[in-house]
Amino acid sequence: MVLQDTHDWWALLRAVATLNLLAWLAVALWCWRARDRWPPEDWLDRRWQLLLCAGYVFGCAWRSLLPVYDVPRLVMVDSFWSSVIVGRSVATIAELCFAAQWALLLRRVSRTAGSATGLAVSHLVLPLIATAEVFSWYAVLTTSNIGHVVEESLWGLCALLLVVSVSTAWRRVERSWRALLALWCIAGLAYAAYMFGVDVPMYWERWLVDGASGRGTLSLGDGALDAATRWAVSHRWEDWRTEVAWMTAYFSVAVWLSISIVLVPAPGRARQATSEAPMALRVSSGWPRRTVSASDR
Repeated sequence: MVLQDTHDWWALLRAVATLNLLAWLAVALWCWRARDRWPPEDWLDRRWQLLLCAGYVFGCAWRSLLPVYDVPRLVMVDSFWSSVIVGRSVATIAELCFAAQWALLLRRVSRTAGSATGLAVSHLVLPLIATAEVFSWYAVLTTSNIGHVVEESLWGLCALLLVVSVSTAWRRVERSWRALLALWCIAGLAYAAYMFGVDVPMYWERWLVDGASGRGTLSLGDGALDAATRWAVSHRWEDWRTEVAWMTAYFSVAVWLSISIVLVPAPGRARQATSEAPMALRVSSGWPRRTVSASDR
């Protein structure tokens, strides 16, 4: 289906948000009923993942119900709750929750695999995304798209670091996990390609166009006041069409990834062959056979 009507697109976002909320509730119920099957460490880890997932799922649902196009201050609903200051605050919490999910998952996998690289990256993910949020706020408040250039570049960098980390752990986890790790690598590379091939150049071009046209920017203080008090209601497709692709994927596929992380079982370490294994095999198979002499009898 090719969307060319803002109301149809908004209806799709709301429908997906409703399904996502129901999916999270179903997963939460399943986790609660199955909690006694898991070791304490696994249950603690899954509880954290479920809580962080809630932050992302509910945050994306809010933004699906009240879409906002930050820099031009465009909204669908004429309300303070649709304002940029509210929408960006909800987005910040949700995105930090999503980043924390990946950091925890990477730490778990890296500990199991004994990957020092993965552990180091797991500690970098949240600070990098927090820095990206700072630049996002800078862009939103000042209306300068250069902040979004840095923000999206940091997200793309995190994706590449996750791919590298997962790759180092691939051979060290049990085989049942390797297909999942390979899938994450493919998704991470696709995401990074989109960010550096589409998103970053788009914001860079917007920044150049704004500079060439002489459009001014706001100070942080004026921008905060503007983001909290000014919004323009628009349902025109021409105003929203550049946001449709990323918002649709962000509020659907990314949310499904967040929910799926809760369901991922604890990773197991690959069994390593040891020097005792061949000896044990020889003993059990009776090889090499020893000739018994008369003196041994």
